[in-house]
Amino acid sequence: MTTNLPKVAWIGLGIMGSPMAENLVRAGYQVTGYTLEPEKRERLAANGGTAAASVAEAVKDADVIFTMVPASPQVEAVAYGPDGILAHARPGALLVDTSSITPQTSIDLARAAAAKGIRVLDAPVSGGEAGAVEAVLSIMVGGEQADFEAARPLLDVLGRTVVLCGPHGAGQTVKAANQLIVAVNLQACAEAVVFLEKSGVDLAAALEVLAGGLAGSTVLDRKKDNFLRRAFAPGFRIDLHHKDMGIVTDAARTVGAALPVGAVVANLVASLRAQGDGGLDHSALLRGVERLSGLLVED
Repeated sequence: MTTNLPKVAWIGLGIMGSPMAENLVRAGYQVTGYTLEPEKRERLAANGGTAAASVAEAVKDADVIFTMVPASPQVEAVAYGPDGILAHARPGALLVDTSSITPQTSIDLARAAAAKGIRVLDAPVSGGEAGAVEAVLSIMVGGEQADFEAARPLLDVLGRTVVLCGPHGAGQTVKAANQLIVAVNLQACAEAVVFLEKSGVDLAAALEVLAGGLAGSTVLDRKKDNFLRRAFAPGFRIDLHHKDMGIVTDAARTVGAALPVGAVVANLVASLRAQGDGGLDHSALLRGVERLSGLLVED
């Protein structure tokens, strides 16, 4: 372990957070992690990190603190209050929030942290579980240039495309746009799959050739096997994409941007969640199209 590297705290060791933290460990960083589930803390320890018993314990000696939790309420829960990050991180520490939350939550957090002498970047990511494991995430960052440069070596361990998009909240705004594009793309892929199968076309052959042309996309590359095998183990859950579609529709309304297709897809995501599929991968939008097309027979 290289001791002159900054000490890292990692809060939130879920589907995305665990492999991201482990990639930093493999790169030589000393990572102390905390999450609610003991087995996930044990996983970090088994992979060379250190498990902490609380947020306070994880962050007290850290130079850089990462958070990766589901939504704004969880970010606020780990950041604020007597047991939170702002109460226990040392002045001068850099807090990098990789969660997908509202832009306003990021702006408010940066303001509150500044009063404690703590620097903040919002740095949500795109690429799903596979991107986290393979360290090829796209990371969209909001904050100060100097803080971005300080975090850049660590972010480069986690992702392939790392871009400062603007001031605090800008990273979250770009992530909201990302989630809009991904949801619409997934819905289009799902509709194409049902159309192809109902037409009697070999689906594997069709998706192979579509992926090689203008219809190709990272979404299709990453989710093609899900569509072919009807395998929807969560890489990114419908529940979370539902949350993100709420963020983008609310933010778009605030700035006066019309999202005619996005609004429809947001409703389709909400419908799928209401039908009990919220815990499935977002590629399960295929199940919604199958229901509408009479292909999905359920008890």
